[in-house]
Amino acid sequence: MTNRLDYNRVAPGAAKALGGVYGYVMQSGLPGELVDLVYLRVSQINNCAYCLDMHTRELIKKGVKVEKLTLLQAWQEGGALFSETERAALAWAETVTRVAETGVPECAYEAARHVFDEKQLVDLTVAISIMNGYNRMAISFRNTPEAVVDHHGEQSWPSRSVG
Repeated sequence: MTNRLDYNRVAPGAAKALGGVYGYVMQSGLPGELVDLVYLRVSQINNCAYCLDMHTRELIKKGVKVEKLTLLQAWQEGGALFSETERAALAWAETVTRVAETGVPECAYEAARHVFDEKQLVDLTVAISIMNGYNRMAISFRNTPEAVVDHHGEQSWPSRSVG
């Protein structure tokens, strides 16, 4: 994979603005592991190799079991591996990420509101939105996943920026 351009260098103000939203999410009070699972699921839907690699590595560092990561794409069949809160967040992440297809129906909203209070739901939706944005940046400009760099010795840029 050949990188097209370093958007962090070309538009540092945009990168800083995205980073500010990312920072907000990390300080929002949502559990970090939950946010990372959502980031990984959104990245699976969008097929973003850079973000898949990054968020899988982060979840492994946090001690998430490989069985849970393996079944994330089929979380509905994951049984007790996923808590009620995680299942609600993943369902919301899927419908919001696929907004053009789903229209985010009332039943999805009601299911999410059953588990999350208003602020949590807004913060979760911001998290989903920022990851969709990062996926589009990483895919459009061909960020090289760390696994590819490790495997082929290629030089990666940017230095593990959020994605």
